[in-house]
Amino acid sequence: MGTELLAPLDLAFWHLESDAHPMHLGALAVFAPDGDRLPGPDALLELLGTRAAAIPRLRMRVRDVLLPVGGAAWSVDKDFDVHRHVKRVRLPEAATAGEGEAGFMAAATLLAGELMEQPLRRGLPPWQMYLIEGAPDGPFAVLVKLHHALADGMRAVAIGAGIFDEIASAAGRGGPGPAPGRVRPVPPRSWMPGPRQVAGLALGRIEDLGRAFGVGASLVRASRLDLRGAPALSASSSGTRRLATADLDLEAVRRIRRAAGGTGNDVLLAVVAGALRRWMLERGEPLPGSDPRALVPVSRRRPGGTAAAHGNRLSAYLLGLPVSEPDPWERLRAVRGAMDRNKSAGPLRGAGAVAVLADQLPSLAHRFGAPLAGNAARMLFDVLVTSVPLPRSALSLGGCPLRALYPMAPLARGQSLAVALTTYGGTVQIGLVADGKALPDLERLGRCAEEEVAELLTLLPVSAAP
Repeated sequence: MGTELLAPLDLAFWHLESDAHPMHLGALAVFAPDGDRLPGPDALLELLGTRAAAIPRLRMRVRDVLLPVGGAAWSVDKDFDVHRHVKRVRLPEAATAGEGEAGFMAAATLLAGELMEQPLRRGLPPWQMYLIEGAPDGPFAVLVKLHHALADGMRAVAIGAGIFDEIASAAGRGGPGPAPGRVRPVPPRSWMPGPRQVAGLALGRIEDLGRAFGVGASLVRASRLDLRGAPALSASSSGTRRLATADLDLEAVRRIRRAAGGTGNDVLLAVVAGALRRWMLERGEPLPGSDPRALVPVSRRRPGGTAAAHGNRLSAYLLGLPVSEPDPWERLRAVRGAMDRNKSAGPLRGAGAVAVLADQLPSLAHRFGAPLAGNAARMLFDVLVTSVPLPRSALSLGGCPLRALYPMAPLARGQSLAVALTTYGGTVQIGLVADGKALPDLERLGRCAEEEVAELLTLLPVSAAP
């Protein structure tokens, strides 16, 4: 793998970063010991390092280039040393003593928040991995940090496939797990376009520019000059990070979806809206005069495409979270209707498609315009809510089954909260990332999400009973 220019959206993420707003996403993977098969921490650390070093993408660093002006490129770090990236951290014994898995999770998420505060070091491949140890023979965790320029959610999953083992399913899908990180570079084009292809490329470029113009116009119309909203979601940035997790029963979500129609994602977005409402009322905060807006990312990768190539491929929808609606079922109906309208319009137009606009801007605009664009994010949305798909197969590390994986999204300037969701092992797992000073009670927000699902279940029509 040689030199590769950063795609426009990757370049935007690279330049959006500041010390107070690092642009890395991540995940906290929690593993359970499997009897006598628990390998020692040294063996686990060596396993993580060996597999990470075998992934070509993780050996790439970002460097500036002369052309295009303002651009940057991925190039192989000739001095790559995996030990700079894979590290071991042991939790204090007092933090987990006598509290079992609950104590480990509390201590691990607190530590992970502190580690997620720290920007990745520039000049090196932009990723970090931490083996978090608890009590001997107890659960352990792996915290993964990947710069958003390096990976979107789908590409992060592809990288993870080179780190973790796949367990053969009960249906008999035997065989070894994925080979350690064989991410193939995109082969260069070897054909010269003829007149018809040139005309097609030119027409496609005109259509792209027209789409970008439409997105820009929608962006202007959707921007809010009055930034008064929920105080906790619009607090000034402190540069600190706090993490919290929540677990929702997947079958409960499916029962609600079958009764309400729509998609499981509609249900989860409504759960986030209801959780925010409960949490604001418990805090004694007045509900905002206008419902907070969520930016809901949408993958633009083609089915069957290579998740590890072509840079970030994202768009997004804007969604008003109906926190002012007191009825949970009506909140769900409102979310479903709004998402149906978003899908009818498509992910390539509308104010939420800011990533599509970013794809059309020149490199120099990203280098000098990123800080301005970052500060303007607050005018467009209040909270990021993203879903990350995981493989359906069970995963493990060193023979220890993966018990849970909590995804983590970066915080944009002007935002205090990001919500990421994934499904694994019959559970919807939620990773909450927040400004540590704006949302010190973040754990309570996670409990509110669980309570929202429980209330929706009690409101199911009798015909929807299991």
